[in-house]
Amino acid sequence: MRRPTPLPAAPRQTPNRSTRPAATPTSVPTPEPETEQTAPLLPLRAAARDRRHPESDAPDTAPDATAPGAATDATTPGATAPDATTPGATAPDATAPGTATDATAPAPADDAVGMRDVWKAARARRRALRAEMRRFTARARRRRAVWIGIGVALVVLVAGTLAAAYSPLFAVQRVHVVGTHALDAAAVEKALADQVGTPLPLVDEAEIKAALVAFPLVQSYSLQARPPHELVVRIVERTPVGVVKGPAGYTLVDAAGVALATTATAPKGQPLIEVGPGVHSDAFRAAGQVMRSLPSGIRSQVTKVTATTPDDVTLALGKTRTTVVWGSADDSAYKALVLQTLMKKVPPAKVYSYDVSSPNAAVVR
Repeated sequence: MRRPTPLPAAPRQTPNRSTRPAATPTSVPTPEPETEQTAPLLPLRAAARDRRHPESDAPDTAPDATAPGAATDATTPGATAPDATTPGATAPDATAPGTATDATAPAPADDAVGMRDVWKAARARRRALRAEMRRFTARARRRRAVWIGIGVALVVLVAGTLAAAYSPLFAVQRVHVVGTHALDAAAVEKALADQVGTPLPLVDEAEIKAALVAFPLVQSYSLQARPPHELVVRIVERTPVGVVKGPAGYTLVDAAGVALATTATAPKGQPLIEVGPGVHSDAFRAAGQVMRSLPSGIRSQVTKVTATTPDDVTLALGKTRTTVVWGSADDSAYKALVLQTLMKKVPPAKVYSYDVSSPNAAVVR
């Protein structure tokens, strides 16, 4: 049995919006503004921008003319704008978020942050940082100030000392010569008189040396400044060991053969030195070393010193004409001690000679 063929469905008619009867103002429900769900929260900077440029940033919340249920254009047949006096129709709240507001309405004061506020905050932050840095570095700054003060004090002290030392406040007013015996101290002071008036640090040692060269008895010297006005010259004189006879007379010499003075006659208290090779020979240096090693009691009795070589130095003692065979200049201090002991035990008047050339086996004849 064949199934019946179904009839085609009638086409669905779409209602025409233009022919839909316009709703009266009393029958159109007014939509409630959604304050919590649709209201955007503007950021802080956006609020400040809206405050500066309210015209350009006003939100476009005007109702769409083609939206269903909204107020239509006055030219649309059968549609009228809702009147504020119509019962059931309310004007949109000016304070509701998301709706069109007056362009001249000021932004809330709590959300507005201007450049002045930012600048003040930055300035306060810098001021607080500087205060914290001063508080944490107070000890270091005090220590630095102490060291700076000490350094300044030292610089002032050194500068003052140098200025005073090189000024006439410390000029030489007196030259004092000490250590002279055979030398005339007054003559030396007169030779150094040109140093008077010179500041103590500026005393020229070269000039003093040139002045003392004229005195052969001066072996060495040293200078000592005694502030504020005294200059002390300490002199070490040459020790004469005897006289050497020459064509000009008798020349007083020291152990190094330096001529100290020359006289026509032999000076008293000085032995005659007879050395064949001369005053610049090894024999003369050995004789001079022997004479310097003798005690003063024995040296005053010596009248003559002879030597032909450095190993045969011989001494002659005074009126007794006793001879002392010394030998070389080696162990002269020990030989002098042995000779002094022998002379105490056996006086020179009772002996012919003392032989100390071998001090450990001295011989008395």
